[in-house]
Amino acid sequence: MLPDDPLDRLRRYPLLDALRERRSRRFGLGMTLPAGPLGYQSRHPGLPLAEGEEALLAFAACGITGPALADLAYAPGQGGTIMAGLVGRTIASGDAIQSVAVFVINAEAAYLLKRPRDFALREIAELVALAAADEYQALYRRSRIPVLAGRPAAPLAPPYNLDVNRWSLYDPAGTYFLPVNDLTLLYLNGVLEIFGETTGAFVVDERAGFRAAGLARFARSRGGHLADDAREGRVLTIRDLESLVTEFATIEQGMVIQNLGLMAQAMGLGGFPHWAAHPYGWLQALGFRMDTLPASRYLGLSRPLAWASRLLGRDVPVPLALGLERGGQILLAPYRPPYYRSMEAAVRAVVELKFGAAGVFRGGTTAGPWRDPTAVAQAAAPPSPAAIDATIAYATYVWERYGRFPRTRRRSGPCSASRRATWTWSSTIASTAGRRWPRPSASTSRAGTAARRRRRRRGRTRPASPARAIA
Repeated sequence: MLPDDPLDRLRRYPLLDALRERRSRRFGLGMTLPAGPLGYQSRHPGLPLAEGEEALLAFAACGITGPALADLAYAPGQGGTIMAGLVGRTIASGDAIQSVAVFVINAEAAYLLKRPRDFALREIAELVALAAADEYQALYRRSRIPVLAGRPAAPLAPPYNLDVNRWSLYDPAGTYFLPVNDLTLLYLNGVLEIFGETTGAFVVDERAGFRAAGLARFARSRGGHLADDAREGRVLTIRDLESLVTEFATIEQGMVIQNLGLMAQAMGLGGFPHWAAHPYGWLQALGFRMDTLPASRYLGLSRPLAWASRLLGRDVPVPLALGLERGGQILLAPYRPPYYRSMEAAVRAVVELKFGAAGVFRGGTTAGPWRDPTAVAQAAAPPSPAAIDATIAYATYVWERYGRFPRTRRRSGPCSASRRATWTWSSTIASTAGRRWPRPSASTSRAGTAARRRRRRRGRTRPASPARAIA
């Protein structure tokens, strides 16, 4: 039990009251509002959270709660095998992947809270039992990994933060909860599904004259299984597809933020979500492995435009966060190089995660809620070879053209700081930064037109018909 049993207060605090009374509370003990008609300086010292209070907030944010129900149809073509995990948390997650990892940052250290897939299967039942017994401090200690000593933070100055928040950020007595996304598993898992024979979606690159995004040989018009006729409504751009992926992760982050707000209200703590959308500031502060990418490759510029950007001195390096490593241990590793030798290896690793001998739908079915896991394992068919090959071709195209996966520059939403409890919303592992400028239109750029003509003469592309082009 926690000191003074704050659980007793939580048990007696009605959910409806928490919903009605939840507010963003920025000013706390020990803080100063420096200017304006509301200027004020607290007469009391700051009061850090007790470990038990942090433990309850951590559980609200992303605590492991037991098997996902996974009450889906596992017959061929019914989509049940899109699931990529069978363990639930206090927040919902697309395909039970748990794309959002949460960092806890206080005056002493920064910690990473492990996701279900970061634990051995045999440990999950023990963690669930700790939560059921209200042993939240024990659960918290077992779930967190020290990342850095002291309090890491992104710089206060713009563009890392907004002026409206600067006075209230980085309260020495506060605790930050920082969600960070890894989109790669969610992305590849979803693409394996939509490139199957049932959906048969087709993806084009809107930054490259709407050419097929590595999928030309899979197009139905060329004897493949993907519906490349836009009149069927199954043609997407890369931007369309990646927007769907980021929306799934954004919803998951929003649930982290909402749960923290409700728990803080019920515990009598202050806190607020605030903007922290700088593409790499927080990741760099947390010690993520970093790299850079030339802006020309980041934008996928043609060779003439890339040459021109270098000539004009505009081919600036774009910072890119790769993953998180500590003491030789990989803590957060996206499904992409350098953690896999190629995008093909990454795609095959996702298939193995689900359908390998110990995969979710093979040996891992025992972690699910089913009375007869063997029946589910026998019914759950892996993706077809054609779907796997199309996914490899698409992911390889994005990686080779843009030097990263996903392609989209990810900016995430609010993050937070407060008086006693604070939570924050940060950017994804896939984030990059760099100045953007308008891209020349493929239809008006002379260089782009000449390059297309040369490719057509070599038989590499065909002019897009109105039925295939997505405007």
